[in-house]
Amino acid sequence: MAEVLVYVDHVDGAVRKPTLELLTLARRIGEPVAVALGAGAADTAATLAEHGAARVLTHDAAEYADYLVVPKVDALQAAYEAVSPAAVLVPSSAEGKEIAARLALRIGSGIITDAVDLEASDEGPVATQSVFAASYTTKSRVAKGAPVITVKANSAAVEAAPAAGAVEALAVSFSEQATGTKITGRTPRESTGRPELTEAAIVVSGGRGVGGAENFAIVEALADSLGAAVGASRAAVDAGWYPHSSQVGQTGKSVSPQLYIASGISGAIQHRAGMQTSKTIVAINKDSEAPIFDLVDYGVVGDLFDVVPQLTEEVKARKG
Repeated sequence: MAEVLVYVDHVDGAVRKPTLELLTLARRIGEPVAVALGAGAADTAATLAEHGAARVLTHDAAEYADYLVVPKVDALQAAYEAVSPAAVLVPSSAEGKEIAARLALRIGSGIITDAVDLEASDEGPVATQSVFAASYTTKSRVAKGAPVITVKANSAAVEAAPAAGAVEALAVSFSEQATGTKITGRTPRESTGRPELTEAAIVVSGGRGVGGAENFAIVEALADSLGAAVGASRAAVDAGWYPHSSQVGQTGKSVSPQLYIASGISGAIQHRAGMQTSKTIVAINKDSEAPIFDLVDYGVVGDLFDVVPQLTEEVKARKG
């Protein structure tokens, strides 16, 4: 069976959920070989093996923390040359897409970004994408070289599939470009205690209808009752009601959770482009003609200040 490289996104050995989803997809097209880099790389092995990694290639060096993406590209290229995989899968984060693009250029292969599904074919892996603001679904295949594919979070269920997970040291020689851009400082982002927006299984978002920054508390309360992340429309962000880091849409973050709840959001194409691939969409809006209702699985026509608190209390009651 052909091997498939999977780039591991982890924090000090704690593997992030999108990587486990990649392992699920990798098993559809071959045998997963994980590549873990940086501090704690070896500590990822048990989790990766539990989710299907036949081998785990690891390498730790100061360059991964001290410089930008080029050292990681050097390492992934070394893994590619050592394994000769049928494909390379990378999480579709901003950093992941830069790594993937640089790698594809180096190895002379095609790249597909923001895939939401993968399937095997006689001519190579076929990727499904949502394009043109999620108005169309396409299937694509790279015609030259081993495809480098970035996959959006929440595109596949995490499935346990115990494998050997044999840890092997990866030999890496860093290029001259690896130390070209040095990281001079870091400021930890203040934790809200909520899931990362792009990785969350449930997202609750507020828009212009929330009416002000102080009213986002009811959106946050519903999100906390569901264990969800909080998002915001561009209108809410532009008004200064919520941070830009929480903006969902074409000029913000793209999300694809199992459940997306839109509160007071009209459904402009800019917003829809960032959440239209959500598995189940619920909208709460007092305007029955709002465009968002053309998209949803369930719609509630009503004042969000009446509906959302009731929904929060019902969730708490059912949990409690």
